[in-house]
Amino acid sequence: MEFVSNIFRSSLGKKYVMAVSGFVMFLFVIGHLAGNLQIFLGPEAINKYGHFLQSNPELIWPARLFLLLMLVLHIWAAIRLSAENKSARPVGYADWKPAGSTYASRTMLMSGIIIFVFVIYHLLHFTLQNQAVNFVSDPQLANFRNLEDPAKRHDIFTMMVAGFNNIWVSAFYILGMALLCLHLSHGAGAMFQSIGWKNQAYGPILDKAARIVAGLIFLGYISIPIAVLCGYGSRELEARKAGRIGAEPGITVPVLK
Repeated sequence: MEFVSNIFRSSLGKKYVMAVSGFVMFLFVIGHLAGNLQIFLGPEAINKYGHFLQSNPELIWPARLFLLLMLVLHIWAAIRLSAENKSARPVGYADWKPAGSTYASRTMLMSGIIIFVFVIYHLLHFTLQNQAVNFVSDPQLANFRNLEDPAKRHDIFTMMVAGFNNIWVSAFYILGMALLCLHLSHGAGAMFQSIGWKNQAYGPILDKAARIVAGLIFLGYISIPIAVLCGYGSRELEARKAGRIGAEPGITVPVLK
């Protein structure tokens, strides 16, 4: 018990907490991207994937609660370490020059706060499916919770296409992903520094790898709203609005609850 207490009291312990929690969320970001990219495989693939998650609450809820714990610990460690750094030097440099640091490293706290706001919106938008924040004007598509595919599964494909059809929603999403990946580009490398796995020999390689991975994650996530804005999924959306999804000629399939 004293060991755990020392971890949360010491600066080094807080750095370990930030590194471990950050690593867990980094893995989640990659896994979440792999799931989201199934939209490019068509409605069947991503709706089946979403149905699997929604049909197994005994798996999804422990994972969500664990991720929430990691997020809280990450934010707590960041705030505490930032406060400790400021208290160690209450008077700033007279002529401060950020030699040897990057923009990403100097804005970690700021980008983290904005990312937190983005995550809240993203959860309200696609997880909790709050109609007040989806900005979809079409009454057939406005309530994401009522969207069903012909197999009576939640129609995640239509939800994502309808959601990203709003240019302002997509722009905010892209901004959120840019800040997240800016955060990751430094955080992933700093994680190895915090746990002592980084030295002068391969430190630059880890930093470069972190920037490359963060860039690939950014491109992967923004490919979805950009594709939707360029017309991807528009045929399926029009078919749904006309009541033709999954129908044989001459048969109308109900698509709303």
